[in-house]
Amino acid sequence: MSLQTVTRPPFGGDSDHPAGAPVLSPGRNCGRIARARRAAILIDASDYFFWLEQALARAERSILIVGWDFDGRIKLCPANSDCPPLGKFLRGLVERRPELRIRILVWSGAVVHTPGDSLPLLFGADWLEHPNITLRLDQHHPLYASHHQKIVVIDDRLAFTGGIDLTVERWDTCGHAEQDQIRVRPDGAQYRPVHDVQMLVDGEAAAAIGDVVRHRWLIGTGECLGPVEDTGNSWPPDLRPDFSDVDIGIARTVPAWRQTHSIHEIARLTEDMIAAARHSLYVESQYLAASNVRRVITKMLATRRGPEIVMVVRRASPGVLERFVMANNRDRMIRHLRRADLHGRLRIYYPVVDGQEGACEVLVHSKVLIVDDRLMRVGSSNLNNRSMGLDTECDLVIEAANTEHRSKIADIRDRLLAEHLGVTSDMISSVIVRTGSLIRGIDACNINARGLRPFPETNLGGPTEPIAVTGLMDPPHPLSH
Repeated sequence: MSLQTVTRPPFGGDSDHPAGAPVLSPGRNCGRIARARRAAILIDASDYFFWLEQALARAERSILIVGWDFDGRIKLCPANSDCPPLGKFLRGLVERRPELRIRILVWSGAVVHTPGDSLPLLFGADWLEHPNITLRLDQHHPLYASHHQKIVVIDDRLAFTGGIDLTVERWDTCGHAEQDQIRVRPDGAQYRPVHDVQMLVDGEAAAAIGDVVRHRWLIGTGECLGPVEDTGNSWPPDLRPDFSDVDIGIARTVPAWRQTHSIHEIARLTEDMIAAARHSLYVESQYLAASNVRRVITKMLATRRGPEIVMVVRRASPGVLERFVMANNRDRMIRHLRRADLHGRLRIYYPVVDGQEGACEVLVHSKVLIVDDRLMRVGSSNLNNRSMGLDTECDLVIEAANTEHRSKIADIRDRLLAEHLGVTSDMISSVIVRTGSLIRGIDACNINARGLRPFPETNLGGPTEPIAVTGLMDPPHPLSH
């Protein structure tokens, strides 16, 4: 089973279309391009979880969930006193609708490596004791690989895809207050502010993402699931879409393993999108260590005239292994890129909010890539080697087909920047338009206690090459490759 390539309507020749040849190419940097009637960008998990709860409540036949982690103890709307834990909520759905089936596929390594509660994944829980709910652990992956997709598909009519798992330490509002009594784990312990992004699509695109999930379910469980017959409209009625009648590119990473063939669409898409930038490249990523990103951006920075490059990344690295490999390689890559930035077009930041003892970092967990006002990608893949060839990933891409699409892409970029800077999106947008510069726009608005801090320029004379064990800890392909 695989995604079938479809023919995309050709670009016309009028000025309403973006300059340059189309970037999305089925069979090269995406598996398929499918039409969505509507698409919305959901910034931060409070927004995503709110609309997800409404969509789940409208499910009729099928809910498919795949993730790196899953924890049935979380609450989708924790600010509401009557909000049940997610597991109990799902159990209530199947009890009210006997025809509804819920299938959850979680990376097998979640029982050891993720922050959620591992016991229900291994031994079950009360909410799982229903014949219409199935939870399986995905063990079909190479050594050290993870199933990293974060997808929910409802009745093949709606699909949520991005960086947010249904687990602990993900919920936060756009305010990212240092002290938030609602932002707590199920045991009541507070956790740090976290920023993330998810995309919601419907129509043909949602059904195509359903195919991605069913393919993964077949690989992970051996069970072949059929598509869901169209049962109508399930878009949340109060959610205003960002895009209407828009093509969605679906790009994947799948490692070669036993009878499964490798797919490297995301690696090619990353290179093609970066190379397509003419005016600006905006990046949000938890990690910054991919060798192909290093190579393409280095080449871009060497040119006298090229795009401004703004990267918003995470500075803190909570785990020992993460600090040793990902943080060290991020620092080395930043040194390398700064040395290559001969024309001053590169900026690398991490976001902070005002805290009780000074600046409090907002942990970046999002995976966003925006090229000019022409291309926007939201998904599960980080800018590290694993996401390019070892872990299982899924990203969604919009390539603007008209002026309205381009305006929306720019607006979403500015909304993201406005959140980080603590200003209105109109303010940052007007400065960017007036100056013609993403960097000057950020500089003009980066005046609050909440803002974007330049990544420290300490030890600029230090090493720039990846550490020696990178091939073991952050490999671009399975170790048996």
